[in-house]
Amino acid sequence: MKKYIVWILSILIILSCKQHSDQHQDALLFRFDNNADTRWSSFENPDGAKGQGGKENNGAKGHPGDSIGIGVSKVLMDISGSGIINRIWITIGERYPKMLRSLKIEMFWDGESKPAVSAPFGDFFGTGLAYRTPFENELFAAAEGKSFVCYIPMPFKTGAKIVVTNESDKNLNHIFYDINYTLTPWNDENLYFHCYWNRDTATRLTYDFIILPEVKGKGRYLGANLGIIANRDYEGSWWGEGEVKMYLDNDTEHPTLVGSGTEDYAGSAWGLGKFINRYSGCTLADEINQRWAFYRYHIPDPIFFKEKCKVTIQTMGGDYKSKVISMMDKGVKLVPVTIHEIPVLHHIYIKDKITDLKSENLPDGWVNFYRSDDWSSAAYFYLDKPFNELPSLQKDSIRTYKLEND
Repeated sequence: MKKYIVWILSILIILSCKQHSDQHQDALLFRFDNNADTRWSSFENPDGAKGQGGKENNGAKGHPGDSIGIGVSKVLMDISGSGIINRIWITIGERYPKMLRSLKIEMFWDGESKPAVSAPFGDFFGTGLAYRTPFENELFAAAEGKSFVCYIPMPFKTGAKIVVTNESDKNLNHIFYDINYTLTPWNDENLYFHCYWNRDTATRLTYDFIILPEVKGKGRYLGANLGIIANRDYEGSWWGEGEVKMYLDNDTEHPTLVGSGTEDYAGSAWGLGKFINRYSGCTLADEINQRWAFYRYHIPDPIFFKEKCKVTIQTMGGDYKSKVISMMDKGVKLVPVTIHEIPVLHHIYIKDKITDLKSENLPDGWVNFYRSDDWSSAAYFYLDKPFNELPSLQKDSIRTYKLEND
């Protein structure tokens, strides 16, 4: 009886704490912030200047949108002072994959000359492989697949600048936007937002794909959206056995954080189909064209680092032993790693020891193997400085290489 009473009291305390927390969050909606000054940047008022919006056509609709010619950069925002960007909304008229990859979005904090954010436009806004689909998650949204919305908070101490550059071979005839932010005093606990994009059109066997190269400083890894164009040489076999690895602070050869498989990291299991959740999902699952795009955002499960961080994923797939042997006989490049005995999940390690799957010493089962595919990713993170030392954005020819379906 005593245990039962204790259990009831524990439940009541938990419910009370949750109710108090919910009420506190609701209170924030109607609590006045005397230190915040609300501003918007748009073509009608790019500087967000006080009382200067909509002047171009005597208060009528005069400059809601614009265009960006070939090779031209358009500054969407360039302000001084401290504040936080709360939301970015943009729509463009030419939303086909090549344009979404050829447009470059850059963000500069506190007057730095090197961008903290430098990524293809579509990938930055969560549309992996530049594939448009309606979705909404915790950080991004694409209403009807027609707009590009970002909800990531982006603090700045002395200034913020956002630029979009058209690196395609066609004019961007229509772009509309508004950037919503508050001017507010800087907090020394703030971190600066960064984004790094990477693509490897043919990963090397046994080498992990780099989602985020080693970045130095104190910060938080926020997550990534990833895209894969599977190599048809592997005859439709499963590509997603690779494990995500996160090297934090003094990690060297081996990481602290390791996943169990690609679709597992995306929050699903036993393959990867289309689904949209708040913190993880798959926006594209095209088995016919062998293309997938998925995301994972570490919001309820924060990943902090004090000195440095590096994130990779193994480029590994799997299939049944007979299929793998058949591919090897055809000269398909792969490196076997393990065999899972069936029906019991028992790993037999064969990497660097046994490469001949026809050996009588090996049972039948599921074979995991290193393979070569086309991987791309946009990694999001916060850092305690407004710049990073990561490589520059890859050129347009790499970003758009074989982007369209065959």
